[in-house]
Amino acid sequence: MKTLVTVLLVAMIAGVITVVWLLVTQLPQAMRAGPELPKTISLPDGASPQAVTFGHGFVAVVTDDRRILIFAPDGTLRQEVAITD
Repeated sequence: MKTLVTVLLVAMIAGVITVVWLLVTQLPQAMRAGPELPKTISLPDGASPQAVTFGHGFVAVVTDDRRILIFAPDGTLRQEVAITD
């Protein structure tokens, strides 16, 4: 019985060490991964942002005047789409 308890104790300690090691080594990499944000985005006059989403190589902004504005990673306007009923 003492052998079984010792084996389980060693297995638990090894498991905790493994989880801590994975958190310490992998979490910083996961925190760096994220969308590439432009330094500035200029919305057209009178437009207010309602939603923002990020894709690979673009930023989309939905405005309160029913438009979707697609921006390049450098902040230049690529495309404007009007939302119709």
